[in-house]
Amino acid sequence: MTDAQGGFRGWFAGRKGVWSRLRFTSLRLRLVVVFGLVALTAAVSASGIAYWLNREAVLTRAQDAVLRDFQQEMQNRAGVLPERPTQFELQRAADQMASGSQRFSVLLVAENPDGRTVSGSSGGLSGFTLGDVPKSLRDAVAEKQEVNSSNKYAYHLYWQRTVEDDTPYLVAGTRVIGGGPTGYMLKSLEPEAKDLNSLAWSLGIATGLALIGSALLAQAAATTVLKPVHRLGVAARRLGEGKLDTRLRVSGTDELADLSRTFNNAAEALEKRVADMAARDEASRRFVADMSHELRTPLTAITAVTEVLEEELEAETGSMDPMIEPAVRLVVSETRRLNDLVENLMEVTRFDAGTARLVLDDVDIADQITACIDARAWLDAVDLDAERGIHARLDPRRLDVVLANLIGNALKHGGSPVRVSVRVEGEELVIAVRDHGPGIPEDVLPHVFDRFYKASASRPRSEGSGLGLSIALENAHIHGGEITAANSPEGGAVFTLRLPRDASSLTGDAEENKGDGKGKDEKGEA
Repeated sequence: MTDAQGGFRGWFAGRKGVWSRLRFTSLRLRLVVVFGLVALTAAVSASGIAYWLNREAVLTRAQDAVLRDFQQEMQNRAGVLPERPTQFELQRAADQMASGSQRFSVLLVAENPDGRTVSGSSGGLSGFTLGDVPKSLRDAVAEKQEVNSSNKYAYHLYWQRTVEDDTPYLVAGTRVIGGGPTGYMLKSLEPEAKDLNSLAWSLGIATGLALIGSALLAQAAATTVLKPVHRLGVAARRLGEGKLDTRLRVSGTDELADLSRTFNNAAEALEKRVADMAARDEASRRFVADMSHELRTPLTAITAVTEVLEEELEAETGSMDPMIEPAVRLVVSETRRLNDLVENLMEVTRFDAGTARLVLDDVDIADQITACIDARAWLDAVDLDAERGIHARLDPRRLDVVLANLIGNALKHGGSPVRVSVRVEGEELVIAVRDHGPGIPEDVLPHVFDRFYKASASRPRSEGSGLGLSIALENAHIHGGEITAANSPEGGAVFTLRLPRDASSLTGDAEENKGDGKGKDEKGEA
């Protein structure tokens, strides 16, 4: 295929797509087309019927006048000729008959006294001849019929319409009763044809005007109908954008007015329902925040006591009663777990309330990951594949939370070694955490970032709260990034963290003071 052919096909496909969209998506266009088709059908039908009736009336009126005059001339002129007239007599009678008001051509045919067939034509030798008369008409005129009570004459007047060189003619013929010449008449119907053509043009123009009028009427009707529909569409879009106070102005009592009232009622009910849900959600968040805050004070005291008990357990003096040692260890463990849960709940509350902010700094990613692993004594269990010198402007504390959750989750539920790899893709930083465990079941994958979700089918029951991965995902989102979970083809689960290398465009002027939050270790476990 040549370039020209390809270009033509592309242009044709583009135009076809445009017409397809106009045809199937524009209600206004469809209304105009339907109105136009109805008007066109009605106008064409009315014009056709009017043309047919006028055509018959015009032709019949002209035909009747010509035939009456011809019949009268046959009686007055040809009827007085002798039974065997001469050529001269036929010619003179034909000229006299043709000079009447109808101006038709006349041909008279008879036998002269010598028994020969002679004729006289009003047009002379080159005028009207027997060759211009259809044979079927000649046969009908020459046929002698039986005279009875229902048929008083042996010969009748016959006529026929013909077309020669696109010009319509009326041909008629009859025979003098009692013996005498046979007469034929030829009358051009061109004036009547011109009148009918003028009528056809007039009807065509009327049809076109009716079509244009119907299109304008359809446009007006479509505007009347579609304007409320357009307003309804705009209101629905505003409602979808969260502007729940959107209402439509209702006027009239038709179906569109009922639709507008129904929309307003639905919008009012939705606004009330959303307001109620928002109030309940706010109350729930406030309750969690208040509860977490109130729990911190007694937890601080309990934590101090458990630290003393833990020191006693680790001491080699043996002052701890062996009978209560398991209970003390349980109290220490559960207190630490409860403290982590409260911290996680407070962090979740900050995310839900939209008060979480970034404290940005220039971070060497390899150093950040190494520090995270070293602080939690995971150096022997984690393989790091990251080049030094990869920098990003991120919140170091929140990045540490994300890394601690992903790596800790891999160590708990996967299999060693856990491999952490870092690469740069354009303006994105990609950190992949892969374990060598059994992987994540397909039915669990969609829920791994859900709050309080714990998979127990293929992995041991977690000691965590089920908030760690959710908090990690929220910290990625606040950076403008994303975390995805999948199973590696080579076995094990892979969590992929994608972050922009510069998150400053997301924070604006709302950054926290860099001193805020320092020294606070956020913990979250899946």
